[in-house]
Amino acid sequence: MSEFSQLDYRFMGKALYLAEQGKFTAHPNPMVGCVIAKNDEIIGEGWHRAPGQPHAEVHALKAAADRAQGATAYVTLEPCCHHGRTGPCAEALIEAGIARVVCAVEDPFPAVAGQGIALLKQAGLDVSVGLLASQAEKLNRGFMARHLTAKPYVCCKMAMSLDGRTAAADGSSQWITSAQARQDVQLLRAQSGAIMTGIGTVLHDNPSLTVRSDIGDLRGLVGQAYFQQPKRVVIDSQFRLPADAKMLSLDGETWVYTLASVAAPDKANIKVIQGEALNGRVDLNHVVRSLARQDVNSVLVEAGPTLSGAMLAAGLLDELVIYIAPKLLGDAGKGLFNLPALKNISQQIPLEISDIRSVGTDFKITATPKMRD
Repeated sequence: MSEFSQLDYRFMGKALYLAEQGKFTAHPNPMVGCVIAKNDEIIGEGWHRAPGQPHAEVHALKAAADRAQGATAYVTLEPCCHHGRTGPCAEALIEAGIARVVCAVEDPFPAVAGQGIALLKQAGLDVSVGLLASQAEKLNRGFMARHLTAKPYVCCKMAMSLDGRTAAADGSSQWITSAQARQDVQLLRAQSGAIMTGIGTVLHDNPSLTVRSDIGDLRGLVGQAYFQQPKRVVIDSQFRLPADAKMLSLDGETWVYTLASVAAPDKANIKVIQGEALNGRVDLNHVVRSLARQDVNSVLVEAGPTLSGAMLAAGLLDELVIYIAPKLLGDAGKGLFNLPALKNISQQIPLEISDIRSVGTDFKITATPKMRD
């Protein structure tokens, strides 16, 4: 028999909904929601908005006020027990007189990692862990990956025609997909800590790699104090990045991973990082680990077939998001991934599709690569 009741599921479901409200602003912190209930009624709720801001439990306790005595707190992530930019939430729950705490998952952050739960139990609170755990882990998959694997969660976004072409024979690609699909990409960008591309894409397309402020769900968000543009990451082994590249004139930082010796740049928004070499190119595994060390939870790869193929071949892609337009570009068009090692059917890379939906006139496929052993 389950230790959790229907009401437990209902209140944790609400906490997960609240947590998701921080999907554009909480990173690199995790998204966390909290519901405080008493006598089958919600008396307080909250979610974590941004780094340095009060945690979800603090908002919920403030709303519950004196009624928190003897209540149950539902939290999507283990309450913290350390002093950072805010005080420990586990202590706040104890001081408020909370009788029971239900956590979805333990916090993998080393300063917490089960210690918050231990503190609550030592204080005599009834603590249960594991309710809707898979949903909570998925919500914070980037944060979980960074602390459990020392790598961010990496998603590769591609747009292609129905015959698998990302550009015409002359390299032109604007626009294969519909305006609605391009708007959907803005939501992917806004939820990412960094957007990665290759120097070839920069030289050919001169992209901005920013989140636009005129997109439905984002209108009014970009420019607010809590929102930060994703870091722009350029893989540029020989440092060919033009000084007049569009991205260097925009708000937010551009990080360039290179093997070249480069003098300190004049611009304040560019950071040159010495990469490690692998076969004469920047070692991509080193790049993603470096990004994790710099508190990047999630990376969105928006690149051409060379970098995308290299990331896939290196086993560094956790997810593919592919927009398919009902168009044909012919045999001379550019392919999706450069994977020269695939010479026969036994070397195929299978994908596990998790979602297919229509976006405007296009289809959006979300899939997980299943790399060969």
